[in-house]
Amino acid sequence: MPDAPLMVYGTHWCPDCIRARKFLRKHAVPFKWVNITKDEEGDRYVRKVNAGMRSVPTIVFPDGSILVEPSNRELGEKLGIADA
Repeated sequence: MPDAPLMVYGTHWCPDCIRARKFLRKHAVPFKWVNITKDEEGDRYVRKVNAGMRSVPTIVFPDGSILVEPSNRELGEKLGIADA
């Protein structure tokens, strides 16, 4: 994995955020969690990249690409995890 961490923006109550974080932990993918309900800068970033919407999880990869509300399959494909 490159030096820049995978960034996961979401909320503690969001079922898709919980699922995505569980998937990443299961596959030992290091990531930084940003709870946008407590982090104003994170909230602004999510709204900026999602045309004003608070769509979560918003996952930013070290290469700068972004997945919004991805399924486990989409995450697995992006990360090269075969059994996703």
